[in-house]
Parts: sequence; C-alpha cells; structure tokens
Amino acid sequence: MSDQNQFLSAALKAWKTNIDRAGKFFSSLSDEQLLQEVAPGKNRLIYLFGHLTAVHDGMLPLLGLGEKTRPDFDAAFVSNPDKSRSNLPSPQEVKESWKDVNAKLSAGFEKFSPAEWLQRHTAVSEEDFAKDPSRNRYAILLSRTNHVAYHMGQLNLAPK
Repeated sequence: MSDQNQFLSAALKAWKTNIDRAGKFFSSLSDEQLLQEVAPGKNRLIYLFGHLTAVHDGMLPLLGLGEKTRPDFDAAFVSNPDKSRSNLPSPQEVKESWKDVNAKLSAGFEKFSPAEWLQRHTAVSEEDFAKDPSRNRYAILLSRTNHVAYHMGQLNLAPK
C-alpha cells in the first residue's frame, strides 16, 4: 500500500470510528434525554446532534457529492444558538437525517481516489487553491473528523 493510501486509510478509519461512536451515543438516547442540557445553561443534546448532522450535510456540496439534504438544519443548528428557536426538527427527524447524511458521505468517500481527495473543495477558488493546495477535500475530512471528536468530548459531560 502506498504512503498516500495509508494516510487516506487512516483518516477514513478515524472518520468512521467517530461517526459510529456518535451514532451509537445519540441512537441510545430517548427523546426526553435528547432535550437535556450537556451542563446547566449549555447546549442541549438535540442541538449538538442536529449541529453535527447539519455540518455533515454541508460536506456534501463542499466535497462535490451533491446538494444538502436538510438545508433547514442550518438555521436550527448552525447559524442560531440553542434555545433561540421553538420549532426545532424532531429527534426522530434528526436521527433519520444523521443516518442518511452519513450514508451519503460514506458512499461518496468510497468513490474518491487518493488523487481526488487532494483536489480543491468547492469553497475555495482555483486561484486560492493554487496558492494553498492544502485547502482540499482531505483537509475537510480531517477537520470534520476532529469536529465530531470535539463534540463527543462535550457529550461525555452529559448527565447519565
């Protein structure tokens, strides 16, 4: 296996491990548990779950894998703080969207060759990419994997 393939394999394994861990955590919670705050005065579990789902949904167009499946999640879980809206998607909607979005990402990831992972993502212009080729799909995979791991650390503080 080439060095390029080894780096990619390790990154994809880290992604899958974190996605599986988060999915297992959230799927084990009842609707009532999802409405609990991580800590007093902090985000609710449903907000963090929806936030991760919305960010992953945003990876689809960013990586050239299609359009967002739930653009409405941005207002509910990204651009507005928790508890600023009374009409969040239901826990069931978030759970279904989590599975759908991550399945689409996984299917798209399998199609990319190592060279395609090093291509620019759609939020960077060709000119800016020429100046900084590290602004590529692989960097998005790494940053979003770290993002999931960060929030999983927060979730460990949640009341049991």
